[in-house]
Formats: sequence, structure tokens, C-alpha cells
Amino acid sequence: MCVLGLGLIGGSVLRAAVSAGRQALGYNRSAQGCQAARSDGFTATTDLAEALAWAAEHDALIVLAVPVPAVAGLLPRINQLAPGCRITDVISVKGAVLQQMHSAGLLDRYVGGHPMAGTAYSGWSAGDGGLFTGAPWVISVDEHVDAEIWSQVMYLALDCGAFVVPARSDEHDAAVAAVSHLPHLFAEALAATASGVPLAFALAAGSFRDGTRVAGTAPDLVRAMCEANAAELIPALDHALIFLQRTRNSLAANGSVAELVDSGHAARVRFDSLSRPEILTVVLGEDNWRDELAAAGRSGAVIRSNWRDELAAAGRSGAVIRSALPGPGSRG
Repeated sequence: MCVLGLGLIGGSVLRAAVSAGRQALGYNRSAQGCQAARSDGFTATTDLAEALAWAAEHDALIVLAVPVPAVAGLLPRINQLAPGCRITDVISVKGAVLQQMHSAGLLDRYVGGHPMAGTAYSGWSAGDGGLFTGAPWVISVDEHVDAEIWSQVMYLALDCGAFVVPARSDEHDAAVAAVSHLPHLFAEALAATASGVPLAFALAAGSFRDGTRVAGTAPDLVRAMCEANAAELIPALDHALIFLQRTRNSLAANGSVAELVDSGHAARVRFDSLSRPEILTVVLGEDNWRDELAAAGRSGAVIRSNWRDELAAAGRSGAVIRSALPGPGSRG
């Protein structure tokens, strides 16, 4: 595989993939990040043409790990220098990337991905090969998606220690607007509000620290993901503002914040008790497989990272694999 971008997420993907036994090369525009990766024993280059030539030679899966604004500049080079390679990404917005793939004529080779893991830090040094262990990794099941490429992206996610959540790109973007992008804006608002209150920072403890953790993320990265998902983030913001305005009015008129607190607490309890059943019956490539996976993901079902043990156990019981798709090592 060939990872384009060696920041927090791309660098962690490279580490995890190599640890799982994959042959991989990383590309980073920054010489400093590239040198850091090399110093840690990984193969990396600042020459995009060299990276893509390597990808073409090895029939590698190309993993885009750059901010959304940088995607458009990479796609013509991929089309030119690695015309047969499959492509995935680890970008937090799927609709915008999907549109750029369509415009570049690369849709038939692309399956979107997004590992739901990260920290407030950035750059190669922030990466961790264990970052994705036990984390959700969304893999898109849009109508164009090829079953063979989907399986290859799935194996990458599982090799990185994640569990797979299948989802359509538009549903993914609506979901991350609520659980990722909106929390970023709330964290910024909370930090900015507290900064104007004398003594606030001196008294701040756990709830402030936890509630503002992601406000420590580099502003350009926050802007890139939030602005690229504006179509879904604006309705999420509107919904949250209705909650807050209603609570403000209730507090002023009745001295009560009960409605918001009760509904928020109930929602958190539901989240804490969420079950994640395994997806066991969908056969990749059969009729309606994309719709079946999307419905399963919508219900909370996942593909687990202990797939090797499960396959071994299933084989001992006499079960068979019904998909004829290639395994994770069949194409590099």
C-alpha cells in the first residue's frame, strides 16, 4: 500500500499496516515529516512521482491521508502515474471526496474510508500504530463501489485493529457532523467563552479539560473538515442551537434546565449501552450487498477485527465462505 500524507492519521495507518506485515511506502510533502518517518525505520519519500511509480509497480492500494483541500491536486497525478491502482482515503468527510473522485474520473477505483480515531495533535510524531485498535472504521457502500476493492479496504481496516462500519457517504457525513464536527465547534465555543471570564482558567478542571480537548487541534485542520461538511454541519448546528435557546429561555423563565439535561443524559445512556452485533450473513458482490451492509451499519452492526479467529472457528464447525473475492494479500 502507498500512504499519501504522513500526519497523525496517515502516519498511524503506515505504522499499523507495516506492523501487520504489509509492504508499504509513505509520501509526505514535508521533508521534516518524511525524514522523521525514515528515522523510525519506515520507507518514505517527498517525491510524489516516485511514490506513485512505486504504487503502480506494486499494484498497491493508495491511501489518501491529506486534508480535503489537498485532494484535488493529487488526483490528476494518481490518474497519470498510477492508473490501475485502487484508492481509498481516511478523510473525515466523504461527500466532498466522492465528488472530487467523480470529477477526476476515478470513481470506479475508489472506496471511501474514515477511521473514527484521533487526538488533538498532528504530524508524524503524533502517530501511533495502535491508534485504531478497537475503533470504528467507516467504509463507504455507495452505489458505484466495487466489491473486490471494498474487501481490500476492509482487510486494511481490520489489519489496523479497527472494526468496520459500512455506511453510505451521505449518511456518514450527517453522522460525523453530529458526533465529530459539531463537538469541535462546541469545544472552541466553550474555550473561547471561558477565556473571557476572570478566574475561569484557574478553576478549570476535568469537565473543562475533557470538553475542550479537541480545541487543541490545529485550526486549519478543524476548518478543513468542518467547512467541507457545511451542508450537514449547518443543520446539526441549527438543531443544537434550538436545544440551547430553549434551555436558555426555560432557565430565564422557570429556573430550570431539566429538559436538556434529562434528554442529554438519556441519549448518553443509550450510547453507553449500544450493542454492536457482528455482520455475518452479507455476501460481498451478491445482489443488494451494498444495501444490506448499509442497513446493517445503520443498526449498529459491524465487521470485527478478530476475523481470522472467527473464520477458524467457523471452519472447525463446518461453515464455508461463500464469497469468491480475493484475500487481503492477493494484490499487494
